[in-house]
Amino acid sequence: MIPGNTPVIIGVGQYSERVGEPGYEALSYMDLAGRALQAAIKDAGAAGDVAGSIDTLAAIRQFEISRPDSPSPFGRTDNPPRSIAQRVGANPKRAILEKTGGNGNQRLVGELAAEIASGRSEVAAIAGSEAVSTVRNLLEKGEKRDWSEHVNGEIEDRGYGLEQIIERELLAHGAGRPIAGYAILENARRRRLGLSLDEYRHHIGELFAPFTRIAANNPHSASPVERSADELAAVTARNRIVAEPYTRMTVSRDQVNQAAAVIIASAAKARELGVPEEKWVHIHAVTSVEELPVLARPDLSRSPAAILSLECALNLVGREMNEMAYLDFYSCFAIPVFNVIDHFSISQDDRRGLTLTGGLPFFGGAGNNYSTHAIAEAVGRCRADRGAYALVGANGGVMGKYATGIYSTEPADWSASPPFNEPETGEEGIPYASQSMGRATVESYTINHGRDRSDAIFIGRNAAGERVCGNADMSDEPTRALFESGDPFGAKLAITQDEHRRNIGRLASI
Repeated sequence: MIPGNTPVIIGVGQYSERVGEPGYEALSYMDLAGRALQAAIKDAGAAGDVAGSIDTLAAIRQFEISRPDSPSPFGRTDNPPRSIAQRVGANPKRAILEKTGGNGNQRLVGELAAEIASGRSEVAAIAGSEAVSTVRNLLEKGEKRDWSEHVNGEIEDRGYGLEQIIERELLAHGAGRPIAGYAILENARRRRLGLSLDEYRHHIGELFAPFTRIAANNPHSASPVERSADELAAVTARNRIVAEPYTRMTVSRDQVNQAAAVIIASAAKARELGVPEEKWVHIHAVTSVEELPVLARPDLSRSPAAILSLECALNLVGREMNEMAYLDFYSCFAIPVFNVIDHFSISQDDRRGLTLTGGLPFFGGAGNNYSTHAIAEAVGRCRADRGAYALVGANGGVMGKYATGIYSTEPADWSASPPFNEPETGEEGIPYASQSMGRATVESYTINHGRDRSDAIFIGRNAAGERVCGNADMSDEPTRALFESGDPFGAKLAITQDEHRRNIGRLASI
């Protein structure tokens, strides 16, 4: 007999639509999330009232409410969790709006499961959505919608959490968007491997080509098209460089209309609601770890926090990575996947596959909510392959936060120490230079390619070993040629500051 306070996943749901396809409704963010939560309620197959039993509902932030300066062209709700709850007839006592970050949903599974195990909750739900594709399509056509809502009731707004994501120095030099930060980390790994830009782009293509095969067969994919490694790597007008070394097809796809939800209940409540036990999937481990800020990381090409999260989760279960039958590693860009498979010696063409959905560039990067889709897929695999284990790795920030979940139909023990853990890496950070003027040696870089201009951003160290970041002076021909060659690593730059107090690096004369 499974103890009554054991948390189990009883229902998962996904909902999606693609612009212009049959049945397309141009649903709002909250309507999409409501459809996904309704699908999760139906998935539970309960005889009782699951919606009415939800006492906690956590909403995942969509992109347009992930930072204070993001616009909402059609308005927004002032209480996302209760807006979602209303759409399924739920009235939770506790309504949570989670911080920004793709790790949040996976971490919430552990947090809310622990609440259930302690008796403070009986049924909890996590739901989120993105409707970026619909918003852009309507704006392009000049159409308007009113998606504003006022919903009464308390809300536990955890804030944006951007202090863990945005670094002032990187932002000042044009690396405020995640793509630039990830590209810098990716190039640091490229340097470590000794690969040229073309070689590395093909390396990324070889990683992601198997992802496209899975995305092509997923009905919720934003881009259900199988592509070859050569196609992903080739630089063309349609597949332009967005930030070195990334081509457009190999970065997270934000133009999606996707939603997903997960419902967790105590075993006792699941029995009371009449949820068949074959629907139950157990939560064997959830771990969450935070990384140092980018500029403080000793090795820009690796994330020890992600590895610690994964290893801690495996240790809690008492199993090895090769015993995980199903894997989904967060793939907003290639390096979060490479970081994991490098450490665990997993082949890029591992027979298990490295994604359950098709990955963020192909299935779709449903903002902070992607891993809710991955968890939903993991639950489905576990139900179909009873006794097998599925692992989901969720990444947030610029490889700055990582949460891991391990699932199976095998019962999990929550009676003693709950298998929800948030360890610390204990890493010592590299100090940022208090005075950037002088010289710096380039560690890594990227070139951001915009419609009107291209900017080179570098991270390096000064003579004291302190970190420096800045912009390469692309108006200086030797400097421009160096960075455009793809091999500025180890170069000495003379650093000055412009009128905006930005660090400007120019190839130093010997």
